[in-house]
Formats: sequence, C-alpha cells, structure tokens
Amino acid sequence: MVGSKPFNLSLYKLAIKHASIADESINGLKISNERLEYLGDAILGAVVAEFLFIKFPYRDEGFLTETRSRMVNREALNQIAIKIGLSKVIEREFKGKNLNAHKSIFGDTLEALLGAVYLDRGYYFCKKFILKRIIIHFDVDGIITTTSNFKSKIIEWSQKENKNVDFKTISVSGNQRFKEFLVQITVDGEALAEGKGSTKKKAEQDASKNACEKLNLET
Repeated sequence: MVGSKPFNLSLYKLAIKHASIADESINGLKISNERLEYLGDAILGAVVAEFLFIKFPYRDEGFLTETRSRMVNREALNQIAIKIGLSKVIEREFKGKNLNAHKSIFGDTLEALLGAVYLDRGYYFCKKFILKRIIIHFDVDGIITTTSNFKSKIIEWSQKENKNVDFKTISVSGNQRFKEFLVQITVDGEALAEGKGSTKKKAEQDASKNACEKLNLET
C-alpha cells in the first residue's frame, strides 16, 4: 500500500489501533493511533497546501484555504482510505465489531498511517506517497466548481422567498473525543431537513445540503 517495506513495523500496527479498541497502558492511558493521526493531519495539510500553491499560482489565500479544507475533509479521506485498501485492514483489526459507530474511522486511520510513514521513512517519502496515492484520487477541478457553502445557499433562498429559516441543534452525542451533532433546519417553524457532523458547523452544512436537495436548489 505504501510502496515500500517498512523499517519500523510497530508504527504501522499502531496506526490502525483505533481508540475504541486500544489497549490500556499501566498508567491507565490508552495506546491508540490518535497521536499519529494528529501528526499525519499536519503532514497531509502541508503537502496539499504546497500542491495547490503550485497548481494555482494566481489564486488568492482564501481560494487556496477553502480548496484545501474541502480536499482533506473526513468524507473525502474516508473514500480514499477505501480506494487504497486501508478499509480492509481496519475491518480485520476490528474483527467483526460495528464500524458504523465510528463514521470517520477510515479517514482518521489514513491520517495516522501518514504519520507512521513520515516517522518511518521521512518527509519526502511521505510526500511522494501522498502525491502518488492520495491526491491522485481527488477531482480538484470538480471540487472547485461545486458549491461548498450549502448553508449560505439556504439563507440566500430564504431571503429571496421571504422565509424564516432557523438552525437548531437537536442533540450532541458521543464523548469528548468523538462527538456527533444533530442539527435540524426549520422553515417558518416547520422541519425541512436534518444533518449530522463532528462539529456544529459541519452538521449545519450537512443539513443545508439535504435541504438544498429537497428544495431542488442547484448544488
């Protein structure tokens, strides 16, 4: 998957050790892939930032930041983890346990894998892996041409149609590490759509996307 034999196999074993199935150390702390995930997220962000900086030499900071955030979001990383076969490794590690309870596990583990590759083989090897095996799966032109801010689209529609739109947080489940927000959009007091996300902002965007589909707004 990475393209070369690992020097330190223990790093890769740790990369697929999700917090929900992690072993506890003597002092009660869980040994999981969370630290590698943190590191991999930073490396991926840096490589994607440089990639976009070179690809679009005349675009401003706002465009580059928005495009990068849309490329490295959890949904996109989940799909890439499936495409490169990482999901099969994770499924074996979970041994039949319910993966649906952890919606971002594939993307989280992909970032942890990148952290492992960086520590094992260095930055330039990891950068090459990202460019050849990760970024290749992004439809960058499609990402740019697709409307990203669904919430703004709903608000624009409500102003045009003279409707009162409200975003309500219905529930927050999970723990401090894995939260899931449920947001409902109401129009003139009537429920229109719901959405979920790891943050309130993401849940509002998900709900807005569902609302756009129901209202047949161009997305």
